Amino acid sequence: MNKLINIIIVLATIFSCQSQINDKTTKIVGGPCEDCEALLDFEKLNLTPKSTDTLPGFRENEPKIEITGTVFQNDGKTPAENVLLYIYHVDRNGIYRPSDEPIGWEKRHGQYRGWLKTDKDGSFSFYTFRPVPYPEVQEPAHIHIYVKEPKSIPYYIDSYLFEDDPTLTEEIKSSEKNRGGSGIIKLEMKNGILTANRNLILGLNIPNYE
Repeated sequence: MNKLINIIIVLATIFSCQSQINDKTTKIVGGPCEDCEALLDFEKLNLTPKSTDTLPGFRENEPKIEITGTVFQNDGKTPAENVLLYIYHVDRNGIYRPSDEPIGWEKRHGQYRGWLKTDKDGSFSFYTFRPVPYPEVQEPAHIHIYVKEPKSIPYYIDSYLFEDDPTLTEEIKSSEKNRGGSGIIKLEMKNGILTANRNLILGLNIPNYE
């Protein structure tokens, strides 16, 4: 029964993503992803993603963090322009807490989310606060990140993990797939805010990527 349910979910996800993007050259990459379509919620919200974004809750919560990076093409050298990024994480209690009037996938992903679109040199940055692990679950704190290239369906890459997180064990580190490159980041104080950089490589360790 569980196997049948998993097959249904995979098929539904593929058909959903295909129906949202009509271009016949669209690539189906990344493997099954139940909620990758959440990346497209910016359309429901009438947002215009830019290369820099500030997530809800940034001003009210501590510690504040800034994460920067550059998205490169699959060669790891050429900057990738107009790549959409979707990020979300839990609150300071480890909960995906939606707002009073959630729209789209906010009901599941919570209100602490944002969208970015790389500029001509592939760079991006976002401001948010550091999340904490899920309550009563031994899993490192993390920030989810999904990617959508032009003419591609959305796919997920390795979440941001914090190098100094005591729950980030060597076993967990070795189990990471390095989709898009390693997601483990080191926060350092710069100009009064904890800052980290992570560059992304499109297609790196992504199934079915051409």
